[in-house]
Amino acid sequence: MEEFQLIELVRLAQCGDRSAFGELITQFEPVVFAIVLRRLRNRAEACEVTQDVFIQVMRKLPQLREVERFSGWLKQIAVRMAINRAVRRPNETTQSPDTFSGVTGTPNNPLDSLLRTEEVGQLREGLDRLRDLDRRTLVAFYIEGQSLKQMSDEFTCPIGTIKRRLHTARNRLRDELAGLQTVG
Repeated sequence: MEEFQLIELVRLAQCGDRSAFGELITQFEPVVFAIVLRRLRNRAEACEVTQDVFIQVMRKLPQLREVERFSGWLKQIAVRMAINRAVRRPNETTQSPDTFSGVTGTPNNPLDSLLRTEEVGQLREGLDRLRDLDRRTLVAFYIEGQSLKQMSDEFTCPIGTIKRRLHTARNRLRDELAGLQTVG
């Protein structure tokens, strides 16, 4: 959009022209969304904050004296509102897996228990067929619940290598489990 067109749209929107304001939203919504998403790293929250930014802009637009600075002004509002949301966001809490070990979504029945036992047995058999490093990597991450950092320390290698090993080991386990299902 040309600068003179933008200035004209801003002036019309300042005077209450809803279609001009709608054009501004259409033009700048992707930019505002990207700014907010970069700060919040959550698409749902970024959508909410983007809407809030344009509500704020609609309220404050008549106060903008230098209409040629609209773009920077808008981006500044987006950054400020994203930071405010991030700061006011409730802290996420983590729980030990043991906390929820007794909670089940469905009541136990004999068939479910049998199937679960069979699945666990197949998983163990699949793990046993893997190479030692693949098995140790999967056990450390999924069963022992170690973080990537802890695994990096234990295996004395960079986190990137741990991620690659996890990816490779998962694929190998998937292949082993698929082989077990077709044979059985």
